[in-house]
Formats: sequence, structure tokens, C-alpha cells
Amino acid sequence: MSIFEAVVLGLIQGLTEFLPVSSSAHLRVFAAFFQWPDPGAAFTAVSQIGTELAVVVYFRKRIWAVTSTWSRSLVDRDLRGDINARMGWYIILATIPIGVLGLLLEDQIDSTFRDLRLIALTLIVFGLILGAVDHFARRERELEDLTLGRGIAFGLFQTLALIPGVSRSGATITGGRLLGFTRPAAAEFAFLIALPAVFASGLYKMLDIGGGEYAGWGATIVGTIVAFVVGYVVIAWLMRFISTHSFMPFVYYRVALGVLILVLVFSGVLDPQGGAGVG
Repeated sequence: MSIFEAVVLGLIQGLTEFLPVSSSAHLRVFAAFFQWPDPGAAFTAVSQIGTELAVVVYFRKRIWAVTSTWSRSLVDRDLRGDINARMGWYIILATIPIGVLGLLLEDQIDSTFRDLRLIALTLIVFGLILGAVDHFARRERELEDLTLGRGIAFGLFQTLALIPGVSRSGATITGGRLLGFTRPAAAEFAFLIALPAVFASGLYKMLDIGGGEYAGWGATIVGTIVAFVVGYVVIAWLMRFISTHSFMPFVYYRVALGVLILVLVFSGVLDPQGGAGVG
């Protein structure tokens, strides 16, 4: 992978990671459209570390409150009822489902799930689900209303993100809206529970960089840095946007992109496996 490709893909990663439009789908589709080899699941996973570092910086006050209160609550029983201490446990437990399924489905994630036809369908179907849920859901719960059951439910929705096209933020926010959380609250907790899973996945996939993967270390590092910078700008914008707007613009975009991909695939312009496995 050239540095130019890494910069472009890092830009795409940063632009799409937090929007409910699926960053992994965009990386896959963009590479296929320009007849670049599939950047691979390893590049996708490692570059996501950049965007998650943006989460750490943006939500640093909340993250510090959660980690410090949770760690102190291990010895101070009086702190165990604090929302930040409880959120520490909720984040840990919400991460377990995607960690287990990620390991069990690793081969499918690296191959079958990267078929452009599947990506197009998941973009459309889960986009419509997001739109319906966002429109009809209650909008009253904040992070202080989190419970163990609701935290685990967030985690179960996050597992859907193992399929490119679903969108980690889109799936988890949809789950949060179904549970009655406001858009900002659902988005914030979705980003927080993504941290352990994404960092773990990125560190695990680092072992594949430089092997049979198309992206080498230099390109991966460049892409990750670009993703961090762009991701921070996007997350700051998104949190302001959803405080006063619905997710419908993203729904329209997902459906349009999914339809376009299907048209290009079935007209022979795009190979559904376009570049997959090339490196």
C-alpha cells in the first residue's frame, strides 16, 4: 500500500468511524471502486485505534471519571453506587459479547463478510432500521439511567458491527434509542463501549501487519494518524449535530450508497470480491 492510499483510507476512516454509516464498508468499497486491493481487516482494525484515541481525547473528562471512580470503588464500598463506578462495570461487560464473537467469526470477518453484496444489503437494511427506531423511540433516558441489563443490551447490539456495512456506532446507537436513551446519551455510551473492543482488536490484528496483508507498517501508521486527526473533528461535530437533529440524513445516505453498490456490482462495474485477498 502506498502512502497516498494510506492517507486517503485514513481520511475515510476518520470521516466515517463515528457517523452511523460504517467505516469498514467505506474502506472496502472505496478500495474496490478505485481497483485498489482490499486494505484488509488488519488495516481496518489498526487504523480504528486512531479514531478511538480521538474518543479518549474528546471524552477525557468522562473517561477519567469512570476509570478513577471504578478503580477506587474496588476498595471503597461507598462509591459502588456512583454512576461512573457502575459504568466501568457496564463497559467491561458490554465488551464481552463482541470479543467472543469476534474470535469465533474471525475467518468470516476476514473473508465472507467483506463481499460487496452483503455490505450493500447491510447498509440498506440497518439504515432503515436506524431511521425507524430513531423516529419512534422514546427520548428520555440519560447516562445516569444506565443499568446492568441496559449496558449488556448495548453490548449485544455492538456485536452486529462485526459485519461491514452495519456500522458499530449505528448498531449501538440504534440499540440505545430502542432502550429509550436520548441521541447524545446513546452516542456517548456507544463510543465508550467501543474503546475496549477496538483497542483489543487493533492490538490483536497488529500481528498480521507486514505479513500477507496488503498494508505494511508504514502505511498503517500513516493511516492511523490521519484517522485520529480527522476523527476528532468529526466526533466533535456529530455530538453537536445530534443534539438538535435526527439521524435521517445518514439513513438516506446509507440507502443511496447501498443501492449504488448493488447497481455497480450487478452491472459488472464492481467485482463483489473486488481485490479481496490481494496483497
